[in-house]
Amino acid sequence: MTELSLHILDIIQNSIVAKADLISIAICEDLATDQLTIEIADNGKGINAEILKNVADPFYTSRTTRKVGMGLSLFRQAAEQCEGTLTIESKLHSGTKVKVLMKNSHIDKQPMGDIAGVVSLMVASNPAIDFEYHHQTNRGVYEFNSREIKQELDEIPISDPKVVKFMREMIQENLNEINISK
Repeated sequence: MTELSLHILDIIQNSIVAKADLISIAICEDLATDQLTIEIADNGKGINAEILKNVADPFYTSRTTRKVGMGLSLFRQAAEQCEGTLTIESKLHSGTKVKVLMKNSHIDKQPMGDIAGVVSLMVASNPAIDFEYHHQTNRGVYEFNSREIKQELDEIPISDPKVVKFMREMIQENLNEINISK
């Protein structure tokens, strides 16, 4: 994967498979400490302790459709290339939290990519799941909550193309205001 937003998308997909109905994405770009933090948390079924020990190993997967699980290992590699770490906390029936820390100015840091597109796509594709997105920079904070959008829509489906376009543009405009890293 060549963009951080694609790693985030992969973790969100894991949360969806884990039957989460609330997924939170928090990104903090702190220029003062030169640290980028990405945290994805869900209230899904969680991961048992035995699987949790191996979950970031690229040659381990709980899926039956393939023999390797590359998502978490690739995200870990992206973090470690930038003097960072990836940690996973999980408890059965309580959810999972994946947290990545890395040096924000590192030359090997992947670009953020289309995070507005990822968030709007996930919201539109999974109307039964609530999404919270929090993005903080030294210039400000942007927060998005899909429940608020759904309440305003009334009878209009959140997957309506006009709604998806509106969400993506709204998220991107707000991210531009707080000057996220590209």
